[in-house]
Amino acid sequence: MEKLLANQVALITGASSGIGYGVAKALADAGAAVVLNYHSHADAAQQLADEIERAGGAALAVQADVADPAQVDTMFDTCRARFGTVDIVIANSGVQKDSAFADMTLQDWQTVLATNLTGQFLTAQAAVKEFRRRGPHDVSKALGKIICMSSVHEVIPWAGHVNYAASKGGIQMFMKSLAQEVAPERIRVNSIAPGAIRTPINKDAWDTEAAREKLLKLIPYGRVGDVEDIGKAAVWLASDDSDYVVGTTLFVDGGMTLYPGFADNG
Repeated sequence: MEKLLANQVALITGASSGIGYGVAKALADAGAAVVLNYHSHADAAQQLADEIERAGGAALAVQADVADPAQVDTMFDTCRARFGTVDIVIANSGVQKDSAFADMTLQDWQTVLATNLTGQFLTAQAAVKEFRRRGPHDVSKALGKIICMSSVHEVIPWAGHVNYAASKGGIQMFMKSLAQEVAPERIRVNSIAPGAIRTPINKDAWDTEAAREKLLKLIPYGRVGDVEDIGKAAVWLASDDSDYVVGTTLFVDGGMTLYPGFADNG
């Protein structure tokens, strides 16, 4: 049976760890050739690329800072040089620089917005230009697919993390506005908003029994998510199975956005 993403090329930013790593594996398992962008963890990205190739897939690790337009352009040039084009772009790169609001430095504010929001702008802009340059081909009903990685914090306020929450709230309207603009060209733009996912960036929230019990009070479904949960969602959104899904945020959060604190009338 043909795989959902056979004969397509996917670029995943921030693919050397966490959600990006899991999404890259899932897209490769679904038949896509994958370009694994990393910022500073070259060994992890290369190990994943080697693993995918040993399994019979095609993969390439590429270094780039997504907040730098010149590096983003070079990243897409590298995609074209190896695979000819790109069909699926997962704008996943993200960072956290947490502090109380009054103590937050301008640098930490700008660093988070530069990677989480400007990085998605630059990545998506380069993707749209590449889809237009390449034109239609028969691997997908869409001209191209862009998936923005957001968070439940695009709708849930998060005290002590105003830079991160602001960046994710920005992604919500960025994604919808972009989707509205390019949908007539058959470019599909959507977002995934993960809830609590078991990754190194939030290890303190799930690594001990006490921390896990506290976290689970926020998750009606009763478990912490895994990167595979996000990977499966990404495969579906990138495939023709979701061809009529445009400008939508898919929350993959175990019900966190149901605000479980109000389950007993608050």
